[in-house]
Amino acid sequence: MYNPALLPEKAANRPKYNQLSPLMDHTAKQTLLDTRYLRMAQIWAENSYCRRRQVGAIIVKDKMIISDGYNGTPQGFENVCEDDDDHTKAYVLHAEANAITKVAQSHNSSSGATLYVTTSPCIECAKLIIQSGIRRVVFGEYYRITDGVQLLKRAGIECVHLTRQDGQYQSILI
Repeated sequence: MYNPALLPEKAANRPKYNQLSPLMDHTAKQTLLDTRYLRMAQIWAENSYCRRRQVGAIIVKDKMIISDGYNGTPQGFENVCEDDDDHTKAYVLHAEANAITKVAQSHNSSSGATLYVTTSPCIECAKLIIQSGIRRVVFGEYYRITDGVQLLKRAGIECVHLTRQDGQYQSILI
């Protein structure tokens, strides 16, 4: 059930997008949209059964969500992501891979879209992102290995690290 009090910023304290739009420049509007979509990805991550890390992803094109995903096992498998030693099982799919394969099964195209993901992509997901035609990636925190972000940059994909400092969200172009 939706509860704004559980979100990082209470709904009552957030400005309404349509109230601020005439007063905001393009960058401020984009940061506001990026913040909202990334929060949606964070909420979507809660669907993951993984204990070690829950990751969510949303693909947006023309201000419409065209796909979503979270990390977990393939369809038909048990919803257990870690083995007895608490290592992630080799066949667990990342949130980005789930979102990209889901959009591939639909009538939508991810060409030119933006991917919002709670954790920066790994190298394997970066390859999928490049091949899917996604042009922009917004993430909330860095994964411990940053080679995926480096590959995305090399491919000319815009990468944005969205951070929260002093109660305000800031976009950092990587």
